Amino acid sequence: MDALFRRLTMSLLLAAACVSLFSPAARADDSLYQALGEKPGLTQITDDLVANVFSDPRIKDYFVGVSKKRLKEKLFEQFCVLAGGPCVYTGRSMKRSHEGLNIDRAAFNALVEDLQKAMDKNNVPFHQQNKLLAKLAPMHREIEERE
Repeated sequence: MDALFRRLTMSLLLAAACVSLFSPAARADDSLYQALGEKPGLTQITDDLVANVFSDPRIKDYFVGVSKKRLKEKLFEQFCVLAGGPCVYTGRSMKRSHEGLNIDRAAFNALVEDLQKAMDKNNVPFHQQNKLLAKLAPMHREIEERE
């Protein structure tokens, strides 16, 4: 009887664990991903960002010879992951991607401004913009090579 009770208890605990793993509360928080418009919204934001940076006189020279298609793909993946979406980032590390470009704080800030313009254009609420920017901000340490 003891063995049967233990087996039943273990079965109930396992069932409870499975239910909790698949409950909405156990899933990653994807509220930012949703606020950014999920895949279609993030795609449009990324497209607009890339258009902005390629035409921004402050930073466009950093993108000479860069594939727009690949840049869009990697930015989309990165934003999607940071926003809690169902994506995987497959690009290189930020440090490796920006190595040797001599990026300074002004250039980093210019890209952030271009991202804000893209989010404004796509009607992303200010609070949600700040959430994404807060997740991106620490990357400056890996991207900037000089003050």
